[in-house]
Amino acid sequence: MLIVQKYGGTSVGTLERINLVAKRVAKRKDEGNAIVVVVSAMSGVTNKLIDYAEFFSKNPSSRELDMLLSAGERVTSSLLAIALQELGYKAVAFSGRQAGLKTDSFHTKAKIELIDPTSINEALNDDKIVVIAGFQGVDKNGDVTTLGRGGSDLSAVAIAGAIKADLCEIYTDVDGVYTTDPRIEPRARKLDKITYDEMLELASLGAKVLQNRSVELAKKLNINLVTRSSFNENDGTLITGEKKMEGAIISGIALDRNQARVTIRNVDDKPGVAAKIFKILSTQEINVDMIIQNIGTDGVANIGFTVPENELNQTLKALSNLDDSFSVESDSNIVKVSIVGIGMKSHSGIAALAFETLAKNGINIQMISTSEIRISIIVEAKYGELAVRILHEAYELYK
Repeated sequence: MLIVQKYGGTSVGTLERINLVAKRVAKRKDEGNAIVVVVSAMSGVTNKLIDYAEFFSKNPSSRELDMLLSAGERVTSSLLAIALQELGYKAVAFSGRQAGLKTDSFHTKAKIELIDPTSINEALNDDKIVVIAGFQGVDKNGDVTTLGRGGSDLSAVAIAGAIKADLCEIYTDVDGVYTTDPRIEPRARKLDKITYDEMLELASLGAKVLQNRSVELAKKLNINLVTRSSFNENDGTLITGEKKMEGAIISGIALDRNQARVTIRNVDDKPGVAAKIFKILSTQEINVDMIIQNIGTDGVANIGFTVPENELNQTLKALSNLDDSFSVESDSNIVKVSIVGIGMKSHSGIAALAFETLAKNGINIQMISTSEIRISIIVEAKYGELAVRILHEAYELYK
């Protein structure tokens, strides 16, 4: 098999852990597999590099920041290659540029445009283990770029697609995808398999196992992903495009604490007003989520929506130039609880059970949003973890 493995910052957080990763990689190589490894920076290194930059400037150039931040992954890839060589294996370390990863020129948040796998394939044909610095590429000008949050996962999936790998394994500090956060609900159960669409919903709704950009790309390229722990030998969770057999209707429940609600009152109830409001937010690249507009009375209406809490101040600033007749209110004392499952497409009563369960426990629902396979509910922050536990129980996800 041709396998791409990705190891996150905690998995390579110390020299001892890099050595353990080298032994894990060597074991897979000894099983007769061709191996490409994508690595993150050692845990804490990226933040330290940012601190270094901010010592000189509170607003460093994004181009120079990319040059600096990309160094962390290159250090890890070189150390892992050296460790593998010391174990007696042929190994070679590549930067993103050397691996042929081409991006656009949007520094610190670049998007992958293409991958030229020539160098990777040549090394594989020479029976080498290829170790690639994740999170980075190069633009058309030859400048180093970084891919933003979750960039190493994205690198791994993109490389797996470019070299037509049989499997892409994402190693983290957790051993798979659970029905909910085990720190909130101890009876949470690890899933053996989940669909791309379900994982996309969970990733975008607060589940931290995988970043949604990497899942989107895996779906597009039809790459089978496995997420598992680098600290044990437990089977992980397979993320795949295969339809699940009859069984669980709900796959998981996610809690997103990074939420704030904004309400704009006294909005003129006429065409074009909502478009004007949300265009202002889009030009600031503010991520608007749930949107509710009530039925207008006396020519005015109210519009409510949610944004990430860390974008609330930016949102309020962007809206400060609206018509003086508008009244803008905000509330960051909320959380979003989401129920996800592909079985919703073919089963009724899923929403009713959620609403009934919350009502029995005195939890008021402030906003609701749905898709084919997801129900998201905004509740007061103090009820967030309770809502997760009682919904997990209601849908019997512990079984």
